[in-house]
Amino acid sequence: MVKIFVGNLPQEATEDEIRGLFAEYGTITECAIVKNFAFVHMDDRKAATKAIRSLHLYKLHGTPINVEASHGKNQGPVKLHIANVEKGCDDELRALFEEYGTVTECAVVKNFAFVHMPNYDEAMDAMKGLDNSEFQGKGYKIIAG
Repeated sequence: MVKIFVGNLPQEATEDEIRGLFAEYGTITECAIVKNFAFVHMDDRKAATKAIRSLHLYKLHGTPINVEASHGKNQGPVKLHIANVEKGCDDELRALFEEYGTVTECAVVKNFAFVHMPNYDEAMDAMKGLDNSEFQGKGYKIIAG
C-alpha cells in the first residue's frame, strides 16, 4: 500500500474527482480530503509512482495540484548497493529503479553501483522486486546500506 499526498486542492474539489483521477492508474483503497489537501492510498507501488508523475501539477479546476509520495516519520533516505553491474549503464539502471519511486542519485563505479532513494518504502519495494533479477544479461544483487 502506498500513501500519496495531494496538496493545493481547490475548494470545489470532491473525493469522487480525486478518486477518478487516480483510478486511471490503479486501485484506490482509501481517499480522504482534509481542508485543502488529500491522502490517497493505492495498492500497487508502480501504479502509484506512475500516478504521482502524471498528476503532479495537474490542473484541477484551474489550480495546479501538488502530488507526491507521503513520507511517514520513520521513512528516511536509503542508499542501495548493487553488485555486478557495468560502467556506463547509469541511465538504464536509474530507469529500472524509478519504476518503484524517486531516485535522487545513481552512480556506477567499477562493477557496482549506488542508487539513492529518499523514500524507505520505495527503496524496499525496489529491492524486493529487483534483487537477484537480471540486468544487461547478468544477475545482480542489491544490498541496503
